[in-house]
Amino acid sequence: MSARRAEVGDIVEDAEGRQAIVTGIRQNATWVLRPRQGPATAQWDTAEPDSLRVVKSRASRLGEEHGLW
Repeated sequence: MSARRAEVGDIVEDAEGRQAIVTGIRQNATWVLRPRQGPATAQWDTAEPDSLRVVKSRASRLGEEHGLW
């Protein structure tokens, strides 16, 4: 079974060990990331989405906020 590809709103870890939130996907080829903590303007891109490990999906984060699991 392969890992799920990161989607917008997911918390991910990149190949360098940085945790980030996926804020956009451009033309299904470039994933836009911003730091999980710190300035939201310090964003970076990756053209290798399979190198991103999903730490927590957006859906599970929203479920936690609303008392769901």
